[in-house]
Amino acid sequence: AVAVVSGANRGLGLELCRQLQQRGWRVVALCRRSSPELEALRQDCQRSSSSHVTVVEGVDALAGVSAGLLICSAGILSTYSMADLDTAAIRQQVEANALGPLRVAHALGANLAPAGAKVAIVSSKMGSVADTAQDGQNGSVGYRMSKAAANMAGQLLALELRQRGIPLLLIHPGTVTTGM
Repeated sequence: AVAVVSGANRGLGLELCRQLQQRGWRVVALCRRSSPELEALRQDCQRSSSSHVTVVEGVDALAGVSAGLLICSAGILSTYSMADLDTAAIRQQVEANALGPLRVAHALGANLAPAGAKVAIVSSKMGSVADTAQDGQNGSVGYRMSKAAANMAGQLLALELRQRGIPLLLIHPGTVTTGM
């Protein structure tokens, strides 16, 4: 079975690649640029020949990939307050956090294997309007906005995929210390 993981070059995505390949998945590691850690994982897999990790840079490289699992874990976090509003940083976060999963799912398109395929989008409760009202914005204006948009994008994509029998899950992993 093939799993596609976006944001695979570090943090949560890299660890998901490790865990999936250890469980026997053939992993397609999607990222803008590879990392030494991801290359080390790929080389370890080549040496052991027990599983397979392929590194692809950019969604265009997904053409022809048939996947049984898609995990969209790529994300960007920039912190600043409303007083220091940075609309360019907000746009960048919306591009990565909300539009990124849609681009990846669109690139795979019909190649998401309908028999048993699953999709997961790593989101955050920081995208919850109710939680923001309780917690305050904590200097994460763009991140919260982009994750709220990611939650809506995930819900809309879930409606589309449900027609093909493919479930989609939005995941809040909790606080994870990564190199975001």
